[in-house]
Amino acid sequence: MKTVAIVVFPGVQSLDVSGPLDVFAEANRFLLPAQHYRLELIGLTRGAVACSNGMVLVPQRYYADVADTPDLLLAAGGPALPGHDESNETLAWLRGMCARAPRYGSICNGTFLLARAGLLQGATVTTHWNDAPALAARYPSLHIEADRLYIQDGRLHTSAGVTAGIDLALYLLAQDHGPEVALNVAKRLVVFTQRAGGQSQFSPFLTPFVEETSPVALVQQYVLAHLDADLGLAGLAAVANMSLRNFSRVFLRDAGVTPAEFVESARVDAARARLEREARPLKTVAYECGFRDARHLREVFTRRLGVSPSQYRASFGF
Repeated sequence: MKTVAIVVFPGVQSLDVSGPLDVFAEANRFLLPAQHYRLELIGLTRGAVACSNGMVLVPQRYYADVADTPDLLLAAGGPALPGHDESNETLAWLRGMCARAPRYGSICNGTFLLARAGLLQGATVTTHWNDAPALAARYPSLHIEADRLYIQDGRLHTSAGVTAGIDLALYLLAQDHGPEVALNVAKRLVVFTQRAGGQSQFSPFLTPFVEETSPVALVQQYVLAHLDADLGLAGLAAVANMSLRNFSRVFLRDAGVTPAEFVESARVDAARARLEREARPLKTVAYECGFRDARHLREVFTRRLGVSPSQYRASFGF
């Protein structure tokens, strides 16, 4: 029997907790009693814990009373977690537990809790797409793959936003008991064992913009207004009134991407918006957004988002 423990705190996101727990709870239906998971909530405060949606959880134990190490220890996330300030005693307990646990990790922006405990230095992680920039700014040594739904880095396991905790739990379950058990649990929960694409398809924009005071901002606005035009490097440099070499250098410095990458991102974002709200043919969307044809749109869209335009429209269109 393995113990799965989730660390909770006031303001925790309830689905970060209940989603993964239900995966392991449902797994117990398909396993022999000796293989069952024992599930536990560990509170960082004493007593009941109010979730961000008003739901109240009652952890089995307060962290300071926990000396035995779970087989899997996960830190849940919550809307206010990036700004939390845990005590040194709390962080020291978490460091000790994770140092001994066979597997540990985080759900959603629970990565901030692990990072504050010094558990992520130099690690490859993911987190909620909306929190990835703040995490990168505060902990520059991290390698953050913001589009991934979950990542394993040795004993460390991190998941993306909210429901991605279910994806991570299914992945861990398959490691323990094979893909058939994970598939049966996924069917019970009416979810996919492996979702198509990453979390970029859920974030509002892929296009990286710069401050309005930058000369590059003028070029970016020009691109957005002329997506169906020829947006080659020479033309964009002319808009900026710069030489090709200087323009490429300044654009990369200020935007963090090359001009070609910006143009492609802007076109994909525009296509996403049209697919969400319009039912026009794919070739029309492609033409209006600057792609050569529908095939070119499908190739770029699938490469960047991990799903085809048709799949995206089926999931997010009105």
